[in-house]
Amino acid sequence: MNIHEYQAKEIFRAHGVPIPPGEVARTPEQAEEIAARYGKAVMVKAQVHAGGRGKAGGVKFCKTPAEAREKAAAILGMQIKGLTVEQVLVTEAADIASEAYVGIIVDRATKKPVFMVSAAGGIDIEEVAATTPEKILYVPVDVRYGLRSYQAMQMGFFLHEDVKRARAAARIMGQLYEAFMASGASLAEINPLVLTPEGELIAVDGKMVIDDNELDRRPEIEALRDDSSEEPSEVEARLANLTFIKLEGNVGCVVNGAGLAMATMDLVKYYGGEPANFLDIGGSSNPEKVVNALRIITSDPSVKAILFNIFGGITRTDDVANGIVTATKQNPLKVPIVIRLTGTNEEIAVKILEDNGFAAMTDMDAAVQKAVQLATTGGAR
Repeated sequence: MNIHEYQAKEIFRAHGVPIPPGEVARTPEQAEEIAARYGKAVMVKAQVHAGGRGKAGGVKFCKTPAEAREKAAAILGMQIKGLTVEQVLVTEAADIASEAYVGIIVDRATKKPVFMVSAAGGIDIEEVAATTPEKILYVPVDVRYGLRSYQAMQMGFFLHEDVKRARAAARIMGQLYEAFMASGASLAEINPLVLTPEGELIAVDGKMVIDDNELDRRPEIEALRDDSSEEPSEVEARLANLTFIKLEGNVGCVVNGAGLAMATMDLVKYYGGEPANFLDIGGSSNPEKVVNALRIITSDPSVKAILFNIFGGITRTDDVANGIVTATKQNPLKVPIVIRLTGTNEEIAVKILEDNGFAAMTDMDAAVQKAVQLATTGGAR
């Protein structure tokens, strides 16, 4: 689950991270009022779950309250990667002497939280990792003991030669780690961690991604979810208990099981196509899941062909077949569909489909190839 910058900063602030004052505005007038209270230059920043806000024009420096109102008016309602900006963060602008990057991720290889710190802050850390990896220090943390003082100081000195600044940076590392662990996060980052001309360290931006598996234990964190800033199809899928991620391709994929879903997407790309989504209906034999899955996929105008790839273990393929029939009767398809079914009750499923004018395949490669071809050239099912 993504949360907004202002929400991440509130969590960071609660754990002691130095954060400049800031408030959320939903109208240009509110932005002007907030800027007037601060009485100094401010940043007006779009609050939306999408990267590249600055490049899209969603982050603006404002010298006066009137300028804050003007910039907020331009940002509110803006589309950034398909999402509408409905609120902005108005926060005090900071004088910058230097910038650094500080982040924590859950690393699957080490099975630990790993700090990444770099003096090359303020730009995409992915770009730094690709072009100048020596500028990043990686420090894994053993959760049994937490972040040790020597690890924090190691990172502090990696960013600053001055002892006082290194200690201040180390203190912020510890506070960020506490926020990360207390929130069930899979990512927490400060980019940039700014050094002011006066020698203070301030986190002027913040980002957090929360592990969905942690939300049942942390209702106060789940309450931060903002459905209006998420992809509508992903919200609908979540409410239908489907695992769904929208992608940029044109082959809509409906698969049972995350491993099979990944293999299916790999094959789509191998045969020259691009998956339009990751959609896992799971191991349930509930036909309603199939109905919901098809409704979500067919609502995406970029989908030019639909691929069902079902391996029936716990999942009964006849229930999937009934779901396909029910869904297509409720909403007739406007794009071709390719169905590959194998496993539990396969013979029954094939008959259900054939009785309703569908053909079923058993070979995964052949099904993927056909779906990619149909997505490229079009055609009837």
